[in-house]
This record gives sequence, structure tokens and C-alpha cells, in this order.
Amino acid sequence: MTRRTSAPMPDTLRHFMRAGQHPARSVPCPHCGAAAHKPCRVRATDRTLPDVHPARRSDWARTVACCPHCQVEPTIACHDNGRPRLTVHTRRYQEAEDTAA
Repeated sequence: MTRRTSAPMPDTLRHFMRAGQHPARSVPCPHCGAAAHKPCRVRATDRTLPDVHPARRSDWARTVACCPHCQVEPTIACHDNGRPRLTVHTRRYQEAEDTAA
């Protein structure tokens, strides 16, 4: 008797199959410590949140999009006149959303 095994789903296809989730859930959350593809949660009560934390959204935009404002590549932090920013520029969020769509 033969056993059927299915082929593993490629990661690129898996991201598109996760309907209804924000694409920022593909990176771990630095605020609450949620793993990639898991929902953000409140640390004190362990309640899950319907949306992602802003820090997670910022990390996601940093990893997938170039910043049109300060002209940096993905994975490099945005800067203001040489000073690194804790968050990314608004235009980088827009670029990341366009990339994900």
C-alpha cells in the first residue's frame, strides 16, 4: 500500500493564502514578542489583538520596502539628516503596502 504525502507549500504562496491578515504578521513583533504569523497580544493579559502593533508594522516596512524619502534599501533603518529613526517614514509604509498588494 502506498502512502500519499502532499508537497510542502512554498512560502511565497503561503503568504497570499493567509487571507484577512495584515502582511506585517510575516515578521515577529518586537513589542509583544509574538512569533511570525501569530497575532499580536497584550503582554499583561495575554489577550490577542485584531491588528498589529505599530513597531511590528514598522519592522515589516523596513524589511520589504525601500524608502523613497531618505533613499535607503530594505533592512536599513530610515534616517533624518544622518540620525537613525526608531520608526520608518510614512512614504515607506505606502511603498510596503504597494509591494504587498
